[in-house]
Amino acid sequence: MATAEALYVIPSAVLRNLSDKLYEKRKNAALELEGIVKQLAVAGDHDKIIAVINLLTQEYTYSPQANNRKGGLIGLAAATVGLTSEAAQHLEQIVPSVLNSFSDQDSRVRYYACEALYNIAKVVRGDFIVFFNQIFDALCKLSADSDANVQSAAHLLDRLVKDIVTYCDQFSIEEFIPLLRERMNVLNPYVRQFLVGWITVLDSVPDIDMLGFLPDFLDGLFNMLSDSSHEIRQQADSALSEFLQEIKNSPSVDYGRMAEILVQRSGSQDEFTRLTAVTWINEFVKLGGDQLVPYYADILGAILPCISDKEEKIRVVARETNEELRGIKADPAEGFDVGAILSIVRRQLSNEREATRIEALHWMSTLLNRHRSEVLVFLNDVLDTLLKALSDPSDEVVLLVLEVHACIAEDPQYFRQLVVFLVHNFQLDYSLLEKRGALIVRRLCVLLDAKRVYLELSTILEGESDLEFASIMVQALNLILLTSSELSHLRNLLKQSLINAAEKDLFLSLYASWCHSPMAIISLCLLVQAYQHASSVIQSLVEEDINVKFLVQLDKLIHLLETPTFAYLRLQLLEPGRYIWLLKALYGLLMLLPQQSAAFKILRTRLKTVPSYSFKKEQLRRTSSGSPYSQNNHGEGGSHFPEDGNLNESSYDIHNGINFSSRLQHFMQIQHQHRLHLKSQTHSCFSSTSSTKEAQILEESEQPAPASDLNRPPSRSSYRGPG
Repeated sequence: MATAEALYVIPSAVLRNLSDKLYEKRKNAALELEGIVKQLAVAGDHDKIIAVINLLTQEYTYSPQANNRKGGLIGLAAATVGLTSEAAQHLEQIVPSVLNSFSDQDSRVRYYACEALYNIAKVVRGDFIVFFNQIFDALCKLSADSDANVQSAAHLLDRLVKDIVTYCDQFSIEEFIPLLRERMNVLNPYVRQFLVGWITVLDSVPDIDMLGFLPDFLDGLFNMLSDSSHEIRQQADSALSEFLQEIKNSPSVDYGRMAEILVQRSGSQDEFTRLTAVTWINEFVKLGGDQLVPYYADILGAILPCISDKEEKIRVVARETNEELRGIKADPAEGFDVGAILSIVRRQLSNEREATRIEALHWMSTLLNRHRSEVLVFLNDVLDTLLKALSDPSDEVVLLVLEVHACIAEDPQYFRQLVVFLVHNFQLDYSLLEKRGALIVRRLCVLLDAKRVYLELSTILEGESDLEFASIMVQALNLILLTSSELSHLRNLLKQSLINAAEKDLFLSLYASWCHSPMAIISLCLLVQAYQHASSVIQSLVEEDINVKFLVQLDKLIHLLETPTFAYLRLQLLEPGRYIWLLKALYGLLMLLPQQSAAFKILRTRLKTVPSYSFKKEQLRRTSSGSPYSQNNHGEGGSHFPEDGNLNESSYDIHNGINFSSRLQHFMQIQHQHRLHLKSQTHSCFSSTSSTKEAQILEESEQPAPASDLNRPPSRSSYRGPG
């Protein structure tokens, strides 16, 4: 009925020309159709108008014939023009069929669809906003059309639609944003240009609050910063710069949602994207302040790696942001999550970049200073990582780690835990002890008091079941004690141990663990000037004790005797009659050294400089008897002792409450355990070899070792010493 009515209204020639293959004929037919519809509109005959529109849509725009579809589109545009002010009420019939033609397989049909909608939009203006989302979706697709003419037509239509939206009060940004967000991840460069263009236009409209919806499409804009097209990157950057400026001028901004996006983008592989993200974070930290407290952990996790970025600009901004973050003193009650921050710090302590690890440790120190009690609650979560960081290849990192440990170790329980772990780590990794032992121990002595550290280490090593490790560790600690400037005060305390009751326990504690190494005990006795006991220790050594390891340590001691640490001892040699036991101890060491060794020559040369003297008969008798040697504690200058030969046997056994005879027995017992342990290891080694190999080893063992072998560095199981 409706179709027949339309056929009655429209001449058959017009309908025939409307589907002609020639554009001119279709155009002329459209002009005639425009006049017909205009007359119907003036007459108010809307039923016939509806019939005409239905005819154009059903019989033409949905026709299998391309020319019919083209004619239908131009006809609908003409009908709209003819309707003028009446067109709005018929848009529900007109627009859907035009939009459908945007996806037509024929590029010319798509082109005419753009042309038709352009003419329709010019007539109805803001009234077609109800179809905006569908039109936007269609334009988005057409912007990437394979046909250049269609793209060109779509661009013209796009500009008109933008112009209409700019001045339209009916546009709903709330309904549009979901569509925009959905399209923002499209990779096609034409679509991206289209989207950025719309974002820029809408943001320029005063009545549209695009900033409020920025979190919905911010990630998409950042994604475009790494586009292969320079133009797209430039457009995205321009849009982001404009939004950042608006953020600075806006009194109310949702920093939280955007912060999450920026954190993700700060780890982008693209350098420009990282720089932009870090720059935004920097501004957010300055502007957002307290609002960002719940996001501090995430932000810190993004900033710390950027501190080590290969690009200098990124490093500079990241460092500035890091300082801004550290300067904000937030409280856990305000949402500051100490546990989350610690988790980030722990993760970044494993970062391959040194600068990031260093800043992570600075954050650990900051948290300990500001929120110590909260940090200690989470200590078990980070302590293992902190302790492992002591093996870091960077000395600066290790020193900072030690500062953090020292801060934690203000509590006695953590101090004990720290020292136990250190010893355990040294035991697991001898190379750590060799390369970092001196650095770690010396720094801890500065931070936590040398006496406290050495007493704790000695207590742990005294009961160490691994005798070989105990010996190596004691040798290392002894070398650090004798050579490090940081331990000069501890050395001075030890020098007072035979005349000062307060320092006696220090000597006794170290003695108990130093017994694991004969050379460490001898060094300790020389340091405290217990020369007679040193001589007794030397005399107590048996054949098994004089091995390559022992000679290596003895070589080190001889060289140490020439250092400023033992200057007082060398000066005491100016009074040989007064320091008989010192001479005997040194000659004892000389007799243990191979004559061809450098250490033998050094010590022999030193002893040759001792002034000649004549002993009193009583002194000679006591010296040659091999009885215990004693020292009293008076005198001035570098020495606290009178002449060795003037002392009787009983005064040596117990001095300043120290039972030296008992100490010597303890040393001999410990060394006996070491010898048994060594024999068991040797027996185990021999048991695992073939009988032929055993015979070969036994035959070789009967041959005397050349003197040069005694000066060779110890094997892998021996320890070269730290520092």
